[in-house]
Amino acid sequence: MNYQESFLRYLQYEKRSSPNTVQSYGIDLNQFTRYCRSVNKNLQLDKVDSKIVRGWVVQLMEEGLAPRSVNRKLTTLKTFYRFLIREGAVTKNPMDVVLGPKQKTKLPEFVEQAHIDKLLDQYDFGEDFSGTRNRLLIEIFYNTGIRREELIGLSDHDVDIDRMTIKVLGKRNKERMIPFTKELRMNIEKYRKYRNESFPGLVNPFFFLTDKGNKMYGKLVYLIVKKHLEFVTTIEKKSPHVLRHTFATHLLNSGADLNAVKELLGHANLSATQIYTHNTFEKLKQVYKQAHPRA
Repeated sequence: MNYQESFLRYLQYEKRSSPNTVQSYGIDLNQFTRYCRSVNKNLQLDKVDSKIVRGWVVQLMEEGLAPRSVNRKLTTLKTFYRFLIREGAVTKNPMDVVLGPKQKTKLPEFVEQAHIDKLLDQYDFGEDFSGTRNRLLIEIFYNTGIRREELIGLSDHDVDIDRMTIKVLGKRNKERMIPFTKELRMNIEKYRKYRNESFPGLVNPFFFLTDKGNKMYGKLVYLIVKKHLEFVTTIEKKSPHVLRHTFATHLLNSGADLNAVKELLGHANLSATQIYTHNTFEKLKQVYKQAHPRA
């Protein structure tokens, strides 16, 4: 029995994991399988012990892989071996006694408020379909904090002009409603006008379309965001997820309730949202040092 294939099907169909997660877990397991075969060419994944896993961790660290990336791969193995126990393929989980390398808490990067304002208030996106789409795409990321895959999956009826809400299908097929502003409403209407004029009679249920009228895809969304953020910021990462970080950080800096931000982001646990409070605290420290006479 191919437990690896069964595990990936389990992630896809039972856990409803995103395509990116399934692909990532598959890559991790392939890498671990190759390592196991380098130790013992006949070694099967269901026969692995903790010593083998620790050896892989050492190899990954010696190859220069960051502790964060190593721990992510260990998360893959933990999930995989819990699946094997559920299936009765193993009776003991080798991951129970394996500890990952310590990692520094890295604060999420975000775009400063002034830079976002400059992009949305001063940059000329162009008065055509592509320009209005690109501007709206960035605005929706910043105004709602949704993930890239969530934005790509938006259908036209998910964006409700009358109620001024966006219905998002998040991780584990969990729906959430996100409100938006009157300004965003006007730009949505403007985009729809250009889109419908550019593709008259086109039957496509998705809200955002490519220049050819097809469904948007991840790489294009990333390139659009990166291109426009490069005009206003020098931060290292310029991705859709940085705009999600920016959304959360700016809300908390403005006094938003942590639980409310959690719901807007679609986080399952409050701990995932609390990372943004560190950015807020750093901002407070900066203001204190600049303003206090004895700082």
